[in-house]
Amino acid sequence: MLLKSDGSPWRPVVHVQDIAAAFLAALTAPREAVHDQAFNITGENYQIRDLALIVAETVPDCAVQLAEGASPDLRDYRVDGAKAAERLGFTASWTARLGAAELYQAFRWTGLTLDELEGPRFQRVAQLRQLTDRGLLDDSLRVRTGLPA
Repeated sequence: MLLKSDGSPWRPVVHVQDIAAAFLAALTAPREAVHDQAFNITGENYQIRDLALIVAETVPDCAVQLAEGASPDLRDYRVDGAKAAERLGFTASWTARLGAAELYQAFRWTGLTLDELEGPRFQRVAQLRQLTDRGLLDDSLRVRTGLPA
């Protein structure tokens, strides 16, 4: 696994099933607990390099490497979910390790390759490049008008 930064920034990690559970908690909470409120829904906060190590522990024969000349990613996010716990009674069930194991099994089951994962099907920038190269988008990244259907 190649980290494209130095791995030092923090990221909140939450599983989609925990997000759904948080929605249900908000929908069933008393109005006075949620009205006009914003909630951070998170499971755990990790540095990117620690998430990479979890992946390396999960995936056989995986090693973590820093890209040559890797520098810090200036985007850094640590999220506190205490308000959701207090007002909604919500705490995440999933951990990063459980999520990594689930994703690894899903990728194996579907046969997803690295080329596919980094290609236009799953990467917005790669998709935009492909559409632009095919002449389907204009300079403002809008669909060209007058193209055949």
